[in-house]
Amino acid sequence: MKYKFRYLVVICAVVCLAAIIYVVMSDETVNIETYTDISSPPSIYPDYTDLTIPSNIAPMNFRVEQPGEKYFVRIYIDSNQEIEIVSKKPEIIIPLKKWRKLLKANHGKELFYDVYVMAPGGSWQRYQTISNKIAGENEEIDSHILYRRLKPNYNWYKSVGVFQRNLENFDESVVVHGESFGDGCVNCHTFINNDPKRMLLGFRGKFGNDTILVEDGKAEKVGTAFGHTSWHPSGKVAALSKYRVKQFFHFAGREEVRDVVELDSCILYYDFRSKSVKTIKALADKGILETHPSWSPDGKYLYFVSTPVLWEDRYHVPPENFEKVKYDLMRISYDVNTDKWGELETVLSSEKTGLSILMPRISPDGRFLLFNMCEYSCFSLFQTNSDLYMMDMETGEYEKLEMASSDKAEGWHSWSTNGRWILFSSKRDGGIFTRLCISYVDKDGKAHKSFMLPQKSAAFYDSLLDTFNTPEFSTGPIEISKRELGRVIRSTSETKLKLPITGATPKVGAREPWQKTLE
Repeated sequence: MKYKFRYLVVICAVVCLAAIIYVVMSDETVNIETYTDISSPPSIYPDYTDLTIPSNIAPMNFRVEQPGEKYFVRIYIDSNQEIEIVSKKPEIIIPLKKWRKLLKANHGKELFYDVYVMAPGGSWQRYQTISNKIAGENEEIDSHILYRRLKPNYNWYKSVGVFQRNLENFDESVVVHGESFGDGCVNCHTFINNDPKRMLLGFRGKFGNDTILVEDGKAEKVGTAFGHTSWHPSGKVAALSKYRVKQFFHFAGREEVRDVVELDSCILYYDFRSKSVKTIKALADKGILETHPSWSPDGKYLYFVSTPVLWEDRYHVPPENFEKVKYDLMRISYDVNTDKWGELETVLSSEKTGLSILMPRISPDGRFLLFNMCEYSCFSLFQTNSDLYMMDMETGEYEKLEMASSDKAEGWHSWSTNGRWILFSSKRDGGIFTRLCISYVDKDGKAHKSFMLPQKSAAFYDSLLDTFNTPEFSTGPIEISKRELGRVIRSTSETKLKLPITGATPKVGAREPWQKTLE
């Protein structure tokens, strides 16, 4: 026993000594008196150059791609405000407290980076200075985001979870995971005005295909799946899509072999006042596919996309003419106090764009409409030509977000509370896994160069086999525990709902109360 104790003491001493050496080395300083200027900027990964960044974003750690024996990076505003980092490895880890202090004190200013690399033999090389701009004082990004993490396999649902991430540091935590209810699937989380206190969260598995409603720290099970969901700004109703969706595969000739189609779909709305699901003919036409509902910030209009059904068999996969399906951007007026709907309007037609229009999201001030377009269908991330677009709501003019987009698929976008940042999924990093990207949007609706979500280490993305999708901004963390959410999902208690549809189309036969409004 005595020898075991001595052995443990020695081990602890070695570990402590190693920690002390690491700290000393991390605080190492260098005195570079001579160096060779390189007439090009350094190559860094991720590409954190020429950006507008939030003053409250986590340190944007990166890797210098040029080979060397040692690295020195100086991040500064001027000679009196700087961070110096020395590393024997190409990974540059920026101290959190120093980074936060530097950014908070310099809203609207340029942030410069000088990168030095020690070549074999001990000579230093200095690359051209790179820079980013710090956004204004009132342009901070929402503190948190939620997203799904899952494997890219089409048939692997044993590792699906909704996670939350603190954007001001690197803290990530599980909101709810499929492992808590028998390897189930979680999906379609949405907030009201980015408020984490009220949330809808879908799940499916052996405990049902239902929805969880979270309000002020309490959760209840609602007895139906909601699909794509959008809260009315009042919080009194939520629009949701109901659909029959199928995945299929192409044999050859495409960069992405997977494809997805909605064989049948319609839009319903859940009235929280009466705890009932309703719809109208304009949102649930048997000959039309309606999906991707999204409310205007003032709650006066529901935006969505729709297209005629081009097939007879609503179960055959792939259906005939699936590559001809192109969705139009529509809207319909609504009065939440009287529960009355207006007339359908076409905002932008696929005939005009030549592309399928998807996922309308209006900025919080109501000025701009963010959407994406792809060649056909409604699942943009399986199409490499899927890009983000912005429409000026006053003029109706729209343009592709060239600076924010890449040559790979982008989609699943959302707005920050102040309308200065957009968050979306992108396959830019290799074309297989979706990564989360952020872009600054100025007062004129111009989206600036986007960047991948910062991580503790640039090597994070090298080995990560997860894909990220359905990201949403949140003004704070989800406070209800993952254990409680798992318990509610597994419970037998739920709010029973009677749907005015069969599958994804209106019921036939005896009239339901909602059907009286159609005559």
